[in-house]
Amino acid sequence: MNIETKKTPTYPFVLEPLPFAFDALEPYIDAAPMQIHHEKHHQAYITNLNAALKGYPELHDLSIEELLRWHNEVPVTIRQTVHDQGGGHLHHQFFWKILKPGVAGATPTGALAQAIDRDFGSFDGFKAKFVETGAKHFASGWVFLVANPADGKLEVLSRPNHDSVLLEKKTALLINDLWEHAYYLKYQSGRVDYLNAFWNVVNWEYVGQRLESVLAGKVQLWPVTRKLSHSVR
Repeated sequence: MNIETKKTPTYPFVLEPLPFAFDALEPYIDAAPMQIHHEKHHQAYITNLNAALKGYPELHDLSIEELLRWHNEVPVTIRQTVHDQGGGHLHHQFFWKILKPGVAGATPTGALAQAIDRDFGSFDGFKAKFVETGAKHFASGWVFLVANPADGKLEVLSRPNHDSVLLEKKTALLINDLWEHAYYLKYQSGRVDYLNAFWNVVNWEYVGQRLESVLAGKVQLWPVTRKLSHSVR
């Protein structure tokens, strides 16, 4: 399965349905916060992004990944909005694919399991690092497992708000949302409890497919042949 080279949507961006029912991840993520997260928060990012892009037809054939990769070429008047709202859309559409019901107790397999053992010592070592990084992250943001396409090495890191690792030429394999709207209704201030519960709903098959695409050289993170056809203003 070629995940990264599959044709991606362009303007106007739309909210795709979740691949599962709102209550499918209970008891780890309840139906109410899932529905609010998807229908209210994610939809708001898309609405605001489309509004910013409406008057710039030269940007309408770009995917959200391309808009963020070429962030510095986006017109100054909408650049921060595209960064913030576009980053929110990008991260959430990926996040929903990471989640899967009925997988409590599942673990990585194949190349992903081997890479985790190589770079973190064990699966338990990786989970501890991921939870610690997410717990220590100040305020809102995301915690990532990323791969460096140059050598396939894995790394856990966090980034504030909706900053994307695309700008660092890294591929996100796994993410978790550290914004309070993702967990506060159920876990209140218990971010660590939320992070630990996350392991019960991870779609490891999908995460593994993303790593396989990186290792197979199918991820083109930074195309150099295309330029935005406008004057920055």
